[in-house]
Amino acid sequence: MKKTIVSPDAPKPVGPYNQAIQAGGFLFVSGQLAIEPKTNQLAPADITGQTHQVMENIKAILHAAGYRLSDIVQTTVYLSSMDLFADFNCEYAKYFTNNYPARATVACQLKAGALVEIVTVAYKE
Repeated sequence: MKKTIVSPDAPKPVGPYNQAIQAGGFLFVSGQLAIEPKTNQLAPADITGQTHQVMENIKAILHAAGYRLSDIVQTTVYLSSMDLFADFNCEYAKYFTNNYPARATVACQLKAGALVEIVTVAYKE
């Protein structure tokens, strides 16, 4: 069974996609940018602030579906430059304890002003 997940505490989709889809015990969270849900504006233009906002958006979507950060099993991280990796990694690590999810990190061109986008897969029984 497939279920659409919507959180008012995360940015609304700007295209033909949902914030997340739950399928069985899996939750597939669409790529999140550092958009502040109340203002619909991109967070400050530094990687630490943007990573924080992205993770807060992910946390809100997980919460709406009854999941927690500890349920994340995989993330795909898109950075506008690999030069941002160290600072990104420091902020990202604050959201997890010892049980880190699997992760891939890719450098690519993102929406204007965006420094990071994260796609997430969570699982719980």
